Amino acid sequence: MDSTQGAVKQHSSAWRFKLGIVIICLMLGCWLMVPLAAALDVPGTKIAALTGILFISNKVLLILVIAVMGKSGFQQLKRSVFGYVSALVPTTEFEVGPTRHSVGLVMFCLPLISSFLEPYIDSIWPGLRPNIWQLQLLGDLMLVGSFFVLGGNFWDKVRALFIRTARVSNAGAA
Repeated sequence: MDSTQGAVKQHSSAWRFKLGIVIICLMLGCWLMVPLAAALDVPGTKIAALTGILFISNKVLLILVIAVMGKSGFQQLKRSVFGYVSALVPTTEFEVGPTRHSVGLVMFCLPLISSFLEPYIDSIWPGLRPNIWQLQLLGDLMLVGSFFVLGGNFWDKVRALFIRTARVSNAGAA
């Protein structure tokens, strides 16, 4: 009798977990209405209202996901998602070579300098810079990719910028 109750409970939690995943997909899918509305030439005020409604409704749906999945199901979802993401985080176990460091710094600085100078270039010389979204996406991907090229030590250095009590240690410098 106990094995039957365990099987029923696991089956019950399985459909609840799947329903939670469906609700999360619905949350993400609703955001597709924003570019669709823009493509249909909906006025900007209505798109802004739609965005606000989606933002609030996503918070409500997230609470619904937690209620449907239960604490254990939501913890399982977090473990699986963050377990995958944590595997992508650069490690600090090896030292990045000088060439890789130089390439990573160029990948890090170039998109930042470019986006900083864009408004000035456009006002000084309109039409000089091509306004292509693919180039802007390439810059964003280059910035994100630079963290992987520079390694985990670089991420620790960037994070230290936001810690008031962080101190520089030149123990490794010769």
